[in-house]
Amino acid sequence: MVLDRRASLTRREFLSLAAASLGSLALSPLGFEIPYASPALLPDFPLADRLGRVAVGKVEIKVRPDPDSQTVGVLYEDGVLPWIRETVGVRPALIFSNQRWVETPEGYIYGPYFQPVYNRPNQPVKQLPQSSLGTGMWAEVTVPYAEAVLDRAASTNSWVEARLEQGQPLRVYYSQVFWIDQIKTDAQGRSYYRVNPNYYGGVDMLWAAAEAFRPISAEELSTINPESSQKWIQVDARDQRQVLSCYEGKSEVYFCRVSTGAKYDMFGNIVDKWVTPVGTHRITRKYLSLQMSGGTTGAGYDLPGIGWTSIFATGGVAIHSTHWHNNFGDPVSHGCVNCSPEDARWIWRWTQPGVQCDPGMLDVTLTGEDSTRVEVIEG
Repeated sequence: MVLDRRASLTRREFLSLAAASLGSLALSPLGFEIPYASPALLPDFPLADRLGRVAVGKVEIKVRPDPDSQTVGVLYEDGVLPWIRETVGVRPALIFSNQRWVETPEGYIYGPYFQPVYNRPNQPVKQLPQSSLGTGMWAEVTVPYAEAVLDRAASTNSWVEARLEQGQPLRVYYSQVFWIDQIKTDAQGRSYYRVNPNYYGGVDMLWAAAEAFRPISAEELSTINPESSQKWIQVDARDQRQVLSCYEGKSEVYFCRVSTGAKYDMFGNIVDKWVTPVGTHRITRKYLSLQMSGGTTGAGYDLPGIGWTSIFATGGVAIHSTHWHNNFGDPVSHGCVNCSPEDARWIWRWTQPGVQCDPGMLDVTLTGEDSTRVEVIEG
């Protein structure tokens, strides 16, 4: 990964340059009669056991874990560097709530902006299994990111259309979960999966290198500790806590940092619409993958492939995997309980009701003792 030290280059200019290298391929259906360009191949990521991906528009690389220290480089969105270790800032920084930093070979990056990822390519499958939904399988992205190209023209008012209009490349990201419904092989013998981000709707389907995806087995979806009948979750949404605990009776069996609903908007104004609802709830729906959208112009979001989603409150409030930030410990969500992919997966598997691999989604029409209780406290 080459660091761009031209700090005067704007994020829009940078992304436009990156998208230009994709040519018209991202805008054209793939017929597999045309030669593939670079977007069909996985990037050459740094050789390291653990990596970090920039999850925001731009980060500064500091000589020390301190926002006031010297800037030694600039890394733009989706830039990837080796992750050496996580550390705490050398002194409290009042401009940040979260004080975690990540050491890289180039210097220190503010942790909440840097998603921990791995580069673990996979052997493509040659044939998709059968399911009640037809031919297909669930798969998880196991590389920092992979380029994607559209199967057909983008739908209107979608995340795909928005990215193309902004000159941004289409990509799938580490830990996203998608339904794969087709396999194609080019003249060079390279395999590509067709990704259905919506699962049900079949809109804005993409093609990406098959090596980027790891098939999810039925064994991975089995319930953890299914014999326990006293499972419940406590989410502490206080600003200085932001943690989730899983209990079996009075015994805590799992603990993790989370991000609950934001208390303030981007201008520092107090908002109530994003607060995670306090009180007692029950998990009513569980999705292996879900596309979430909402918000308003300037603060809207449209995110596909959100894995391990457990809905527990009206309005789609859920515990789910998060790949667009690493700011766990701060309240920054739009009401949901954001978790790391690893934490969201464990919680999804542990909670009741369980979900079978086929069809991959369970809609619980009757709540009660068979659904795991979620207690959200604040104060």
